[in-house]
Amino acid sequence: MNARRTSDTLWAALRLPDLSLQLYLRGAAACEPTVLQENDNRRHVLSCNEAATKAGIKPGMPVSVAHALVLKLHICTRDPVKEAKALAGIAAWATQFTPTVSLASSGEVLIEISGCLRLFGGLRALSGRIRAGLAELGYGAIVAMAPTPTAALVLARAGIDTSIGDRHELRRTLAPRRLSLLGQPAQTVAMLAALGVHTIGDWLSLPRDGLARRFGQGFLDEIDRALGLLPDPRPPFSPPDHYSTSLELPAPVQETEPLLFAAKRLILELAGHLALRQLGITRLRLELGHAHYPATLVLLGLSAPSRDAGHLVTLLRERLATIELPEAVETLCLVAEKTHPLGSQNQALFADGRPSREERWRIIEHLRARLGAEAVHGLEMFPDHRPELAFRKSLPGRAGDGHCELYRPLWLLPRPRPMRADGLLPKADAPLTLLDGPERVETGWWDDFDVQRDYFVTRDGSGAKLWLFRERSDRKDWFLHGIFA
Repeated sequence: MNARRTSDTLWAALRLPDLSLQLYLRGAAACEPTVLQENDNRRHVLSCNEAATKAGIKPGMPVSVAHALVLKLHICTRDPVKEAKALAGIAAWATQFTPTVSLASSGEVLIEISGCLRLFGGLRALSGRIRAGLAELGYGAIVAMAPTPTAALVLARAGIDTSIGDRHELRRTLAPRRLSLLGQPAQTVAMLAALGVHTIGDWLSLPRDGLARRFGQGFLDEIDRALGLLPDPRPPFSPPDHYSTSLELPAPVQETEPLLFAAKRLILELAGHLALRQLGITRLRLELGHAHYPATLVLLGLSAPSRDAGHLVTLLRERLATIELPEAVETLCLVAEKTHPLGSQNQALFADGRPSREERWRIIEHLRARLGAEAVHGLEMFPDHRPELAFRKSLPGRAGDGHCELYRPLWLLPRPRPMRADGLLPKADAPLTLLDGPERVETGWWDDFDVQRDYFVTRDGSGAKLWLFRERSDRKDWFLHGIFA
């Protein structure tokens, strides 16, 4: 790879061959022999996966012959609409690297990366990051880089996974490439081939005036744009305001891990989209489609906005583990229902070892995803001397500031537990040692919850500090009400 750059711009062309086949296969880690056919009556194999190739199937072969070779052959039909939607998703994901993204022809995305090389550690590091990211999304792509977008597309269409950083190398690099790699009409390319002009180098060796008169100025201009002799503007890609994407699974799935494998690829795509817009997700909806039942909805509510794909996948794993599906899942649809601005966070120069606010929220959200939103809550103090009424539940993170000078246990039993008594004193398995008390609490006569108690702090034989009280009624019963940490 040549990392030397002298030009002002550097474009990366991401070419995804056989995109419909990739869309079909990306929902599972391993697939049975699968072929792609055109959406017409020709019924020929356009491409196939590795398992089908090993079985002897080749592109161009009639589908009926492929079926004869593999009885359990999966056949998917090319769908240009799905390809266009998937390409928009890839473009949205790519905006996390640079805001200059453009959709090229079918299965191709262009991104201008000269302005972000330093941010991502140079050309080699950025190139590796783009390739690894596409692989995580479940796509196989050819990534070619060149100073002009047309040159990058020609190299990618030629299957050359490389980087040309110097504009002066373009003429030598493009010369052996076939003219059919340009976006010119096939009829014109065929006419040139009949004249013995097959490559860009052949074209450049002929007089320009004669070529322009016979084949039009458009052909000349495209080659000039590829060489950087003419401006090569590209329409910018505009990501959608509201993100949603779907994925069709190659085979019905009911287990959590295969579902999570497919959902993770959608979440990674969503994370790239959120990074460009400086947003974090607070409400996420995953629809699990079935053949004979309504879709199962999985809702994730986050207390704080996040676009960390790993965190979202962890929460989704917890939720999926608690859901009982009516039947196997055939499709997934991911919808970002609510988002909030989420800027970059500065790190402390001297870390104090304590978890950050975001890390604390992650723990809370993890517990809520596993135990249910109602099982995890905050506590806020309430001005009442009765211990049962001195604390109230609140949403996590929403409790107001409180202050209490009284000595209270952290663990308050839901209901006071009666204790045996030996005369006037409480009785336990081992003798109790009095540490503090009594503290008299006598209130509540106005709301039919009258409390008349004397509280004591004691220590039992195991060393635990207990919070006991004795009723001030005639019975003088003893109760255990709390345990200190």
